[in-house]
Amino acid sequence: MAPKRPIGAGAIPKPVESPAPSLPDRTPLYAALDLGTNSCRMLIARPEGRTFRVVDSFSKSVQLGAGLERSGRLSRAAIYRTIQALRVCRQKLRRHKVTRMRLVATEACRRAANGAEFMARVERETGLTLDVIPTEEEARLAVISCAPLVSARTEQLLVVDIGGGSTELVWIDLRGVPEPERKRAIMRMHMGFQHSGEGPAARVVDWISVPLGVATLREQFRDVEDDAARFALMSWYFEENLAEFAPYKDEQSRDGFQIVGTSGTITTVAASHLGLRRYDRNKVDGLTMTSDEIDRVIRSYLALGPAGRRRDPRIGQDRQTLIMSGAAILQALLRCWPTDRLSVADRGLREGMLYAQMAADGVLEDGED
Repeated sequence: MAPKRPIGAGAIPKPVESPAPSLPDRTPLYAALDLGTNSCRMLIARPEGRTFRVVDSFSKSVQLGAGLERSGRLSRAAIYRTIQALRVCRQKLRRHKVTRMRLVATEACRRAANGAEFMARVERETGLTLDVIPTEEEARLAVISCAPLVSARTEQLLVVDIGGGSTELVWIDLRGVPEPERKRAIMRMHMGFQHSGEGPAARVVDWISVPLGVATLREQFRDVEDDAARFALMSWYFEENLAEFAPYKDEQSRDGFQIVGTSGTITTVAASHLGLRRYDRNKVDGLTMTSDEIDRVIRSYLALGPAGRRRDPRIGQDRQTLIMSGAAILQALLRCWPTDRLSVADRGLREGMLYAQMAADGVLEDGED
C-alpha cells in the first residue's frame, strides 16, 4: 500500500533545498598536530562558517624533553613514549581519511642533538612527516589562535604562549586598525608578521621566543630544595631573559592594553580561580582575570606546598609537577605588565594551524563576529 500523502502537501512541486547537515559531509577534514616538549596533541576538524568544528582530538603527556637540559639529547624512553602516541594519531588520521594536515614539532626537537635522527625515525615507524618549525612560526600560530578573544577596544596586545620548552611573546599595536577590523587584522597574520595584505594591518612591535618553558625552567632549578625559594628564583631568572624584548623597557598603561595567554598553566590557574572541581573548557576559554586574582591563586599554590599540590584536584596529576614553573613565568610577566584584562585562551598551535590551513584554502566564511 502506498503511504498516505501528508495533509496540506502542495500539489505544485517546490525545489527542495539541501539540508544544512549535508554540507559538512562534503567539506574536507583538516588535522593539526603539535608535538611539544611535554605533550603530543592533535585536532581533526571541519570548516564551519567563520570557524571550525572539532570532530576528533588526541592529547597525551609524552615528556619528550625529559632530561634534555642535562644531556642535550632526546632519551630512548622519551622517544618510545612519543612514537607510541604518534601511532595513535596516525590511526585517527587514517580512520577519518584526512588528507589536509599540518604536523609540527617545536622546541625539544629544535634543540636536541638527535632531533633530525628522531624525525627520520618517526617517519620510518609511523609514516608521519613532522616539520620542526622555527620560533617565529610558532609565535605566529599562537597569535592566530587567540584572535577571537581580542577585544575590539584593545589598542596594545600582548600574546603569551607558555610551552614546555619555550615561551613566545608577541606585542601587537592595533591603533592603526579600526575597531571592527582588529580581529580580522590579526587573523591575516597567517601570512607572516610582516605581511600586510588587504585592509589595515596590525603592527608587530616586537616578538621573542624565550628558551624557557614549564619543563625546561623546572629542570634548571631542580637542585633548589626550598619550594618558595625555587619559585622566586625561577620567576626572576625568567624575567632576566626578557631584557632584549623591546616593550620590557617601557611602562605600559592599563587602558587599551590586553594580554591573551595560552598554556596549560594559565588554564589551570583560571580553573582554580573559578573553584572548579572538574575542568570545564566552556567556563575557562575566554575568561578574563586581573593580575590580583592571578596572584591570589599563585599564593594559594605556594601555601599548599609540593605535597598539597599533588593532592589538589584543581591542579591534577599531569600538571602538578610543572605548575609552579609555569606560575613563575606568569608572575614574571604580570610583574612587568600588570593588567586588569588577561584573557585565558584554551587554544594554541593546533587551532592556529587549522585556521591558517583553512584560510589559505579559502574555506572559511568572511564576516564580522
